[in-house]
Amino acid sequence: MALMMKNNNNGISTCLFSIHTLFILFTLLSILSITFFFPFSISHLSSNPSFSLPSSSSINVYVADLPRSLNYDLLHRYWSFNSDSRLGSDADLEIRSTHISKTLKFPPYPHNPLIKQYSAEYWIMGDLMTPPEMRTGSFAKRVFDARDADVVFVPFFATLSAELQLGIAKRVFRKKVGNDDYSRQREVMDFVTNTEAWKRSGGRDHVFVLTDPVAMWHVKDEIAPAILLVVDFGGWYRQDSKSSNSTSSEMIQHTQVSVLKDVIIPYTHLLPRLHLSENQERHNLLYFKGAKHRHRGGLVREKLWDLLINKPGVIMEEGFPNATGREQSIRGMRTSDFCLHPAGDTPTSCRLFDAIQSLCIPVIVSDNIELPFEGMVDYSEFSVFVAVSDALKPDWLVDHLQKIPKERKDDFRLNMARVQPIFVYDNGHPSGIGPIPLDGAVNHIWKKVHQKLPLIKEAILREKRKPPGVLAPRRCHCT
Repeated sequence: MALMMKNNNNGISTCLFSIHTLFILFTLLSILSITFFFPFSISHLSSNPSFSLPSSSSINVYVADLPRSLNYDLLHRYWSFNSDSRLGSDADLEIRSTHISKTLKFPPYPHNPLIKQYSAEYWIMGDLMTPPEMRTGSFAKRVFDARDADVVFVPFFATLSAELQLGIAKRVFRKKVGNDDYSRQREVMDFVTNTEAWKRSGGRDHVFVLTDPVAMWHVKDEIAPAILLVVDFGGWYRQDSKSSNSTSSEMIQHTQVSVLKDVIIPYTHLLPRLHLSENQERHNLLYFKGAKHRHRGGLVREKLWDLLINKPGVIMEEGFPNATGREQSIRGMRTSDFCLHPAGDTPTSCRLFDAIQSLCIPVIVSDNIELPFEGMVDYSEFSVFVAVSDALKPDWLVDHLQKIPKERKDDFRLNMARVQPIFVYDNGHPSGIGPIPLDGAVNHIWKKVHQKLPLIKEAILREKRKPPGVLAPRRCHCT
């Protein structure tokens, strides 16, 4: 019996050995077959820049070699004026009085709130201009050969250029003749479109910062294929609507902007950060400060104003973000549970990010809003989203907010405190040159651009393989 069991065990072992041997042989033959029939193996593809997958630890950025007249020298020009004709600030007057800005290689960005809210271009550029040994925490790795880059950054202070023109001669802003801003836009496009980098990609891997809705207004068609860093799509939608002869936002064919290729970035907040440990009891239900009368999508603001102006616990203040308005906003946002964020001329505004820094729970009444860093940030954890149709029902909004329990509001505020740093650009250096916050806005912007790379590379290759004379369907330049 023992002998029989031994023989059976030997037979089973022999069978298992044979199966194992056959499996190994089959695997080796498969590998050899793949290598023989497909000489362009996976390792070969990974060594080919056209097919390489982006590294998750950084993004390689080449800075286009534009002259200083298109970035930092624009700041010298701004500070050479005696004042800003629209809405100045005490800080700007102080800087002008010292004449320090005229001698600095990297002058400070204006504190004028109308311009400062769009200062992303300054902080992104400052990070890239910082010496390498100080950039260990930067997600964007600067390279000095465009062939080594994932993207090409175009260092044009487009918003500052537009604001200079608006401050000097607003009457010619929409014209080309006598418009210095248009001349600068034309200079940028003539330069970049003649580079080998642009010709290789059709501009699809080029990055422009366009925080002001009117930045590079005259050449929007030309830069549409590129990666656009914008605060929202409001101005672009209107332009597309006109070109498509459509009056309905739902019917607009977005041929210039898309969440697939472009990146929504935050406004620069104007109010100081309130830490959770500094938060005190809030006595008001809802706060809003801004202009009552707006155009286009902002018409809802006027209706909300009339519905809310006399409600107990609701403060509606009209005004601008000058020195007096700033102090009013700080006081109002820090003493209210909720801050109203209705659509204005565009779906979003700087007010949202001031509310976050003030730990005032945003109440967003803007059906077409796009928000920065979605996918990284869950806004529903610290904001209240309300449909315009509901908000315009008499008494509905106040009743809805009053029903939110204290525990829920505390959770909102705790979650808001956690994301406050994500929306901060300022690195603590007046020149913008220096290490950036690891968890700040600049790094998050480059991480969002990094997420777009596979689709952008695919679009470049799809365009490259098309026969001469064949055009892409005009759906979205990201394809």
